[in-house]
Amino acid sequence: MLTATTTELRRELGRWDMGRPGPTLLVLAGVHGNEPAGVAAVQRVLDTLQQRELAVRGRLVAFAGNLRALAEGRRFVDRDLNRGWSRGAVQELAARRRAAGAAEDTEQRELLAGFEQVLHSAAGPVVFVDLHSSSADGPPFLCLADTIDNRRLGLATGVPMILGIEETIDGASLEWFADRGIAGLAVEGGRHGHPETIANHEAVLWSLLVRLGIVDGRDVDLAPHRARLAQAGRGAPPIVEIVARHAITAADGFRMQPGFVNFAAVAKGALLATDRRGQILAPSTCHVMLPLYQAQGDDGFFLAKPVRPFWSWLAGVMRRLRGDVLLRFLPGVRRDPADANTLLVDRRVARWYATEVFHLLGFRRERERGGQLAFSRRWSRPENRRL
Repeated sequence: MLTATTTELRRELGRWDMGRPGPTLLVLAGVHGNEPAGVAAVQRVLDTLQQRELAVRGRLVAFAGNLRALAEGRRFVDRDLNRGWSRGAVQELAARRRAAGAAEDTEQRELLAGFEQVLHSAAGPVVFVDLHSSSADGPPFLCLADTIDNRRLGLATGVPMILGIEETIDGASLEWFADRGIAGLAVEGGRHGHPETIANHEAVLWSLLVRLGIVDGRDVDLAPHRARLAQAGRGAPPIVEIVARHAITAADGFRMQPGFVNFAAVAKGALLATDRRGQILAPSTCHVMLPLYQAQGDDGFFLAKPVRPFWSWLAGVMRRLRGDVLLRFLPGVRRDPADANTLLVDRRVARWYATEVFHLLGFRRERERGGQLAFSRRWSRPENRRL
């Protein structure tokens, strides 16, 4: 049964569910109000499912993110709705008086209620997809928490993947789902306002619906969608990892140099941007991701480096062989007694261990804790192995 979409944008954009057990594809579109391409794409998919009355196993459920910001064409009204999903931020939201909060508080409370309802009613594994666009040109790409399940899903789309960005941003929607062991992808479909961005999002959604077995592959011609994504991603490295994030504030006077696109290759010392302190140069040869060419936002740009196929293969092998167990036997390394997915490393010996070793095994989130380094990884629910 379909909850039909209408011309008046509502929180639930629609769902297609025939009551047959199977995976749930949960889609969030327009969490940033100046990124409506995802809304249009998921509406197209829902319309096609309804018009063709396609049989499904499982369901597709789609929510609109920041309704007021979407109506106004702004990234956000009072605060970035895609920065309030950490465990602490959600707890603060629950404790905050409803009348005293930002406009986005109401949006987030409604989304949380919708997400919880979908998770509680799921009759199989859940995959979360967050649809975005960028202020810069360039190929579409995926952002994901670095788990084997997420990598497997990402590779199935044929879209270039970015590892590590989820760990550099606090409070993105992916974090709320990753904390619950749910597979999730953020899809950067292309530039704001470009019709190709809508088509890229639509192609990813159809690819996932078939990959998950929600839609029978014989009922959908995936060839044009695959060809579209292959053409759009041509020339981009298949997998890159974030090595730096340039955070900004409104007081910085940040100005990105014109002409950068996503995956732009730059040499060490290249001029990337300026701010009130002067020039901002590339610290090494790398790729520029998500250069900021809009008024709102706190990420000036990210820098990334390609992941060679060998290291991607080795990561899969080491994780399947539970190589993380070996890390605990290294001098100065112990498991956090309060969190099985965090390793505590003595700073005095940490210099002997390459950070890449921890990244290889999925421990990508690094922070200081009581004089020690804490490396954390995301976990996956057992049912994700069926995806």
